[in-house]
Amino acid sequence: MISGDEQRRLDEIAQQLRTTDPEFFARMGVGDQGRRRWGSTLVAVAVLLWAAVPAFAYAGGWLGASVCTVLIVVAGTLAITGSR
Repeated sequence: MISGDEQRRLDEIAQQLRTTDPEFFARMGVGDQGRRRWGSTLVAVAVLLWAAVPAFAYAGGWLGASVCTVLIVVAGTLAITGSR
């Protein structure tokens, strides 16, 4: 862990970099921790939905399983594109 002063200084440097060279900032992916967290969350959602397919199939028949399968594909696609 870094101290509060170090974190504040790091944030100042990142802000200065963002304003002086936004192209480099975007290319380096600085500040994309939120997007990375969403990627991990979407992977977890995809795994949970995959595990829930039998329950959806039992409760909702083929329609429930189909809806769950579509949601798995969407979550997986978002997780893959979000991690880039």
